[in-house]
Order: sequence, then C-alpha cells, then structure tokens
Amino acid sequence: MEMSFRWYGEDDPVKLEQIKQIPQMKGIVSAIYSIPPGEVWPFEKIKNLKETIEALGLKLSVIESVPVHEDIKLGRPTRDQYIQNYKQTLRNLSKAGITTICYNFMPVFDWTRTNLAESLPDGSNSLAYEEESISRIDPLEGKLELPGWDLSYQTEKLKLLMEDYQAMSEESLMDNLIYFLKEIVPVAEEEQLLLAIHPDDPPWKIFGLPRIITGKENVEYMLKEVDSPANGLTFCTGSFGSNPANDLLEIIEAAKGRIHFVHARNVKWIGDKSFQETSHSIKDGSLPMVEVMKKLVETGFKGPIRPDHGRMIWGEEGRPGYGLFDRALGAAYLNGILDTVIEN
Repeated sequence: MEMSFRWYGEDDPVKLEQIKQIPQMKGIVSAIYSIPPGEVWPFEKIKNLKETIEALGLKLSVIESVPVHEDIKLGRPTRDQYIQNYKQTLRNLSKAGITTICYNFMPVFDWTRTNLAESLPDGSNSLAYEEESISRIDPLEGKLELPGWDLSYQTEKLKLLMEDYQAMSEESLMDNLIYFLKEIVPVAEEEQLLLAIHPDDPPWKIFGLPRIITGKENVEYMLKEVDSPANGLTFCTGSFGSNPANDLLEIIEAAKGRIHFVHARNVKWIGDKSFQETSHSIKDGSLPMVEVMKKLVETGFKGPIRPDHGRMIWGEEGRPGYGLFDRALGAAYLNGILDTVIEN
C-alpha cells in the first residue's frame, strides 16, 4: 500500500515539509478547493498543485475530491452540461498524470458531526456525532457549519435544495448516480483513471435527506450496475464503521478488486447512531483495525491509504480532524500493522 496524507493546500496549517518527515510517507491527497462545484478544473492549476507537491519529493496520489454538482444528484435537466464539465476535468487530471479520483454523492452536506472538539478521557478532543443532537438542529438556521460543507448557498436556495431532496427517494438518487457513472466511466476508462466513491458519512439519513452509499448491499449494486474496473470505492472504515450493523470485512470482500483508495480511522460507538472518533488503535475504538488491514492485504489492495481524521493532541490547534500529530501517529500505527502482516 502507498501511505498518503490529506493536505489542504498552501493555507493548511500542516505543511508539506512536516508531512514528508512521517516514516514511509509517500503520497499527498489534495484538491483545488477554490473552484465551485460544476466548473472545469483548469489544467494549469492541476499542474501547479502537482509540481508544488513533487518539489518536496512527494507524490500527488489522489485527488479528493472533485465535487459533484447538486443538479447531477437531483437529476435536473441541466445535469448533462455539468457532466460534460466533469468529463473535461477528468481529462485534465489525466493529462497531469493523476490516476485516482475520490468523490461523493451525498446530498447538500458532506460529512456531518455535532461536535468538532468532544473531550476524550486522555485530555485530547475529537469529532463526534450524536443523533439526539442532530435531531434538534435545523440546518436552515445556519448554526451547524462543518469543514467540507459548501456554505455558498443562500438560505432560500438551501431551503429549495432541502425540499427537493426530501421529496426524493433513495432509489431515485441511486438512479441519478448510475446515470452519472454511465456517462463518466467511459471517459475514466479512456484516460486510465480510477474513480472511487466515498461512502456517506454517517451512513444513514440526516435532516431527512436520502443517502445511498451506506453498506454492503448498495455498494454491490452500484458496482454491478456499472461493472468496470474504473468504477470503484473509497473504503472508509470510519464512515461504514459508524453503523455497527456494517461488517467491514464483508464489505471489503464484496468490493474486492474495486477498492481504489482507503481511509483508515477508528470510532467508538457511544449510543444508537452516535459515535466519537478515537485514536486508530483497536484499544480505543470499536473497529477491528488490525483485521481490516489484514483483509485488505489478503484481497490484494495495493493502492493509496491515508490515516483519516485525528484527535487534537499535545495542545495542537487547527482544522478539526486534520491536525498533524495524531494523523502522523495513525500512519505509524497502520504501517506497523502492515509491516507485521506482510512480513508474516
């Protein structure tokens, strides 16, 4: 596997020079964050990002993410133009030498948490999700803002989006995903790209919005409906694993050969549809991280993997979930498992 690290560009408090010092670190996961969803990514901007990373002796391993415009998810008449733009972005990424692209199909909101700095017994803090708290929040009031959310929507536009999605079935949203994939996967095949959809986080409905990449059954359906090696999965332990009903090893087996990227993190279940992120260690969380890594090796996964989300430890302040110290510890922990598994 290729150990990699999420980097949010020049404004990221975590610097490439620091990431480079993490043992066995080879790749960077990044994106061009200034371009609104639906617009074409210019080749020159992609090239500049890649050259900035390569100047430090690292590799731009994965683009995470190329956002999917809401009109595509909703199946609006305008979707075809946005899909054409997406295809051109894929061609530009391929021209720059990029091979793996992560994206998601979550309506309106990206990953969702109710607390960005929930205390842990050791004095650190981390991201947490409590279903009872989320049930009391009205997203139209603007009181819940999280990294990764597109906050450019005006209140009235957000209200209309919410209404459209709340009237949509999960089957219809899945149909729109399949339509999108049948359009872009041939381009990915031509350009020798690997598309890796990220699961919904958390893997259940929030704010009455449908979510469709939540477990083994719908992953299998998505992979079967667009049966191409280019159409694959970002296997995120924390997203799938937030739901105790998901068997992570079964999902790996079901997606064998189609997992193109891995996010590895641990979570601790703290109630019905509630969890808190922990260190990567099996001693702290509820997920079988060692067994997951073994299963990935057994099924032949050799692609990029990154320690996903970290606690804030040792007084560090920064982007919630994306500090340096705990993600560096996570990378070392994962490498230790891999060294043992592969050697034995």
